[in-house]
Amino acid sequence: MIEKVQYKALQWLDITNPSEDDYRLLLDEYHFHPLDIEDCRSTIQRPKIDEYDDYYFLILHFPYFDRDNKFIRIREVKIFWGRDYIITVGKAHWAVKKFFEEVQEDLTENDAEIQEVMATSDQLLYNILNRLMLETNTLVQRVGAEVDLINYDIFNRRARAIIEQISITRRNTILLNTTFRPQLRVLHMFESGGIKGFVDAGQIDMEDYWGNLLDQYQKMFDQVEDFGELIEGLSQTFDSLLTNRTNEIMRVLTYFNTIMLPLTLVTGFFGMNVAFPFVANTTAFWVILGALAVLMAVLIVYFRRITRR
Repeated sequence: MIEKVQYKALQWLDITNPSEDDYRLLLDEYHFHPLDIEDCRSTIQRPKIDEYDDYYFLILHFPYFDRDNKFIRIREVKIFWGRDYIITVGKAHWAVKKFFEEVQEDLTENDAEIQEVMATSDQLLYNILNRLMLETNTLVQRVGAEVDLINYDIFNRRARAIIEQISITRRNTILLNTTFRPQLRVLHMFESGGIKGFVDAGQIDMEDYWGNLLDQYQKMFDQVEDFGELIEGLSQTFDSLLTNRTNEIMRVLTYFNTIMLPLTLVTGFFGMNVAFPFVANTTAFWVILGALAVLMAVLIVYFRRITRR
């Protein structure tokens, strides 16, 4: 399905679920390279930007949360960028679709706003990428809040919930890291001037805008790396806490078994069905009972002293 927004000579085509007819239109009318069309058909691509004489082809990756708002997924954003058009192809990130709908509304209601967004294809591309950056930053801040929550809850005794949260957050930070790292190279091409764009002399200089995108992305990447280190440290701390709690439990059980062992030995010894001295003497029962109580008290005092050292 092809949806279109046009402002003066500039067009933005959004092809959400492209059919073979749509791909054929891109080949015949816009004369895109067949390998780019093959990349549009594929769903697993590395971030890149291909430069041609009259257009650029971009594949970028941006994260989003799944329906359960638990695991991060990655969506490919594929963009054809020409002098008088921007074409987004495939089931892109939801922020792209939302921004497209906002531009459609502004086209009929707010001419000043649409002028700022769609003055040139370079500005439109910047606004699309900037919207994606803002949504990504919101997601990264949420991951940071989850790390802070783990740091707060780690000393509670909800071990199973903490283990699950640490595992999910670690997975999300690793996925973000592997997504951001290769994409930095692509954004550096904009900021360094390797990608010239289509702005004519006398129009707005886009270099500062591309630099702003790179700064945002670099900041998020640094935060994700920090979150990764924090979650690893929290994981090790939590493992140490669990080990310490296990040792405490084993120590209590050891003390209990050690105290009960001589008592069990004595009572078992006198429980044998053989004749013993003083068996008929009722006073002997209380003497043995008292001796066991004294022995138990001595062992308790001894273990308390050695644990305080």
